[in-house]
Amino acid sequence: MAGPLRRDGDDVVLVIHAQPGARQSEFAGLHGEALKVRLAAPAQEGKANRELCRFLATAFGVPLASVELLNGESSRHKRVKISSPRLWPPALAAWQ
Repeated sequence: MAGPLRRDGDDVVLVIHAQPGARQSEFAGLHGEALKVRLAAPAQEGKANRELCRFLATAFGVPLASVELLNGESSRHKRVKISSPRLWPPALAAWQ
């Protein structure tokens, strides 16, 4: 996959570099070929993964059930699928 985003029909798959322990959850540019996302949750007991899914659901205007962590559960490098996004985050306008 080239770049941090790939469209798969109506769905979007993101390659993410997660940075847990941030003050607030936000998109933070690129980290190599991945989209860097700062997360306002610690990297323990799945808290950062839950915050990532919550943050992406809000950013793309979908229910939490429409966000699926495909791989990278215990890693900073993750792939996440968003089913039928309703919104497009302004921070990702370059890939729309």
